[in-house]
Amino acid sequence: QVQLVESGGGLVQPGGSLRLSCTASGIIFGDSVMEWYRQAPGKQRELVAGLASDGTTTYKDSVKGRFTISRDNAGNTGYLQMTNLKPEDTAVYYCSVAYIYWGQGTQVTVSS
Repeated sequence: QVQLVESGGGLVQPGGSLRLSCTASGIIFGDSVMEWYRQAPGKQRELVAGLASDGTTTYKDSVKGRFTISRDNAGNTGYLQMTNLKPEDTAVYYCSVAYIYWGQGTQVTVSS
């Protein structure tokens, strides 16, 4: 059974940083595509960043230069480092692996 557990969300002031983690069990993390999505209240879920098994990364335009996706294959954990956070980054963030497995989400709130 595949499980993804996210952590690292919280309340941060504009300009601050957070690092989200996504720890996987029941799947070989390094063989799979990992993605981070987010969903703000009243909005559709959107792709924020993706990391292919060959190391190729993709980012939503509005987070380029501020967010970095990475993973530790040995630890079966993925990360989303978020810097220079803005209020519009406020959302529930979800990790996804292999396009079909999802975590429960972690809330990120950017507010002064």
